Amino acid sequence: MSDAQFAPYVQSANAGSDGHGNHPGVRGIDIRLKDIQKKLPLRVLSEADWEHWTTQGYVVLRGLVPQSMLDPVIAMMWEFEEMDPQDSSTWYRPQRRDHKMKELNNTGMIEVYNHQSLWDTRQFPPVYDAFVDIWDNEALWVAIDRANLSPPNLKAKESGRTEGFIHLDVNPAERPLPVSVQGVLSLKKQGGEIGGFQGVPSIFAQIDTWTDHQPAGSDPFKPDVTGHRVINIDMEPGDLLIFESLLPHGVRPNISDNSVRMAQYISMFPADYSNERLRNERIRLWQEQTHPIGEPFPGDPRGFEKAHYPVADLNPLGRKLLGIDPWE
Repeated sequence: MSDAQFAPYVQSANAGSDGHGNHPGVRGIDIRLKDIQKKLPLRVLSEADWEHWTTQGYVVLRGLVPQSMLDPVIAMMWEFEEMDPQDSSTWYRPQRRDHKMKELNNTGMIEVYNHQSLWDTRQFPPVYDAFVDIWDNEALWVAIDRANLSPPNLKAKESGRTEGFIHLDVNPAERPLPVSVQGVLSLKKQGGEIGGFQGVPSIFAQIDTWTDHQPAGSDPFKPDVTGHRVINIDMEPGDLLIFESLLPHGVRPNISDNSVRMAQYISMFPADYSNERLRNERIRLWQEQTHPIGEPFPGDPRGFEKAHYPVADLNPLGRKLLGIDPWE
């Protein structure tokens, strides 16, 4: 695959989004990530991890990020949300601004994008190396994405609902199929009643022909999972889950008594240093400590990040991952 084939784009179920944290991938290639003939040796993934990734559509890298790097993210999230981790009465304040993507309303999204702690995990070499393994490409940019804090879902707990909303963030009817990667860094334990990531690998395995066998008028972003097993994935703090966007997925509700689920979204995609518009916009988001433009990103009306935190320091790897410095 040539450099020209790795032109970045932002893939979204909502036309017009241009959000840089919105599941970026590549255009112009007709080969699936699972079919890459690797040229680079694996750095973080094992051979078993690679096989799982190509057949199941996801991989979990256990304990990849140390607790010492997670703690500052966790502390920042509580502070940013103006919540007390010891006082559950502070966990249920109304969201400050509605999402145009209504399905994201009241899902725990935290509109912080460029805090130092978020950049520290992004520019942590093992995290970068994991995405090098996935893309078989060293020249990557990191998505400017946010974090999530989900206290117990009182309505789900009361109703007994345990399943999440299974969906796709890309259109499996497109040809060639979209090539896009997403990632979730677990900050606290996820699983059981706390909820967490769900996926449907059996549909992923059929995704090349999936839409050919669906009834006319079916919504390609909301696959019918009847007859398919929804896999619940438990995660410990520091685990990084990477999944292909063609994996139908969702999040189980948190129906625990008093446990909070916390995560940071991290993904990377092939860089395009020559794309001045995109590169300059990414740098602007970092410098101005603001949110990406796009329907999924309403931003924080308080401007809390810019008012309370300094601009994040980037190490040499971080400068390349943002787009300030070029990859050789």
